[in-house]
Amino acid sequence: MSDDVSVVFSALSDTTRRRLFEQLLEAPRGRTATELAEDASVSRQAIVKHLQVLANAGLAVASRDGREVRYRAATGAAETASTWLSVRASAWDRRLAALEKGIRDAQRSKPSRSRRR
Repeated sequence: MSDDVSVVFSALSDTTRRRLFEQLLEAPRGRTATELAEDASVSRQAIVKHLQVLANAGLAVASRDGREVRYRAATGAAETASTWLSVRASAWDRRLAALEKGIRDAQRSKPSRSRRR
């Protein structure tokens, strides 16, 4: 697994960060840490630390807007992780389909035994 994908999965492994990322995805203009903290069960300072983790993973971008720092979702890193998952899922789908075919073929070629008494 590439380090970039590992960092994305690590960042999204936390419930609070996943929720923040989802909120950023829904806000094209971005949101401030103060705005995000209004709906959170953690402090504004904790929100800032979570946002820094998201930014380090490439999932958020911070930009200054006057006196405020606005955070916006960045989807490139998430798309890379999604592609990684899709490739792995396709490989497993092929393996499972081959296994299923093998089981069906084995059942068809198995001679039926009738018990005689």
